[in-house]
Amino acid sequence: MMAVLPGSPPVEISLRRSARARRFSLRVSRVDGRVTLSLPSWAREAEALAFAAEKADWIRAALARMPAARGVGFGEMLPVEGRELMIRPGAGRLVRIEGGDLLVPGEPARVPARVAAFLKVLARERLQVACDRHAGRIGRRYSRITLRDTRSRWGSCAPDGALMFSWRLVMAPPEVLDYVAAHEVAHLAEMNHSPAFWAVVQGLMPGYAGPRAWLKRQGHVLHAVGFEAGFGD
Repeated sequence: MMAVLPGSPPVEISLRRSARARRFSLRVSRVDGRVTLSLPSWAREAEALAFAAEKADWIRAALARMPAARGVGFGEMLPVEGRELMIRPGAGRLVRIEGGDLLVPGEPARVPARVAAFLKVLARERLQVACDRHAGRIGRRYSRITLRDTRSRWGSCAPDGALMFSWRLVMAPPEVLDYVAAHEVAHLAEMNHSPAFWAVVQGLMPGYAGPRAWLKRQGHVLHAVGFEAGFGD
């Protein structure tokens, strides 16, 4: 159920009823800026909207802290493995990195799709190497690696040993991608987040606290990059 908070600009709010909720609560997603208002099953919609109106300043302040949307096109900067590269026209057929440039052949309209394809290939290469290394160290095997453009999580490990990762990790510094690979591989030994699990992560990557903190602070910035033609215009 959607509602609109009037003002300049208007703000769409997703209303979510919950049998477990005992009070109104607001959340602004750091990933996509979605505003969600949870309300008890017995509450009236008018009461929920009145609560949102009281919190209008807080909502707009939270939205103002969201990173600006970044497009992908010639002349734009793009993070690749933690480095800001300038996207420039390139010759030939393949996207490639030269110095501080990401060279992309073809028409401008095709740049976002070509860059996304390049990043997915690079992400798979980096994650394959990292997962092989970590899995070998704990004597476990994974069944496959799948890449997705997930919003709610950076990786997952299924009971059958299938690993899933967000390909956007390849835009982050290499140690961040390595941490997420270590985290998911550790689930092959401990399918939980118990102290035993974190001990496995510690053994695989003793300095994991830094990359983990980076992802919590800066991960939403990776989602601000849009790979659709015209994004951010």
